[in-house]
Amino acid sequence: MENENEKQSFVEKINGFSQRNRKGIIIFSGAIFILLAGIIVFFSIQDVFNKKAIAEAEELSVKFQELRFLTNDANYNVEIQKLLSDLETFAGNKNGYAPSKAWSMAAQIYSSRNEWQKAEEAWLKAAKAGDKTYLGPIALFNAAVSAEEQGKFELAIELLQKSIDHKFEFPAAPRAQFSIGRLYEQLGNYPAAIESYRTVMINWQNIPVWQYLARSRIIAIE
Repeated sequence: MENENEKQSFVEKINGFSQRNRKGIIIFSGAIFILLAGIIVFFSIQDVFNKKAIAEAEELSVKFQELRFLTNDANYNVEIQKLLSDLETFAGNKNGYAPSKAWSMAAQIYSSRNEWQKAEEAWLKAAKAGDKTYLGPIALFNAAVSAEEQGKFELAIELLQKSIDHKFEFPAAPRAQFSIGRLYEQLGNYPAAIESYRTVMINWQNIPVWQYLARSRIIAIE
């Protein structure tokens, strides 16, 4: 009987609280509803914009495929410059898959022209824009290649390490690690080179080709 009275008293307290604060509860509930509705609308709009951006990037990709083997042909210089302008305008300072892909296409054009400084800058922008996608480590690796072409070996090593450490798995990570060892060799830092090659042997034991190459370089150095 005592438990029933306690339950009844508790229910009465709840009812009393609800009655006294019904206006606040209604306002709070309405605010929650509006917040949830706003979140749904936000993600719906974001999804629409993402799909639109990807579609635009694909259109630019079609043009890129048409011209990618003509980048050094003076007869197509106007078209190439227009494509570069369109790619860079589209990508801007935005983040995501589509802008990263656009910067990647621009970087490939600069690379084909041996304009390595511009290629490096474009790859770094691609890496930043695509940091939350699988394009991030790929762009960092290619930025390292562009830096190496300019003789910036220490920067190349830094970028290669970032591609390996990226939160998205990078399939070419053993190649990047081997390249770090190769660059340390070129810098004359043989202990660091050996350490890098050993890292290849430890972390990628299931890939014979990189095991063999890393072991052969360690033997050559020692």
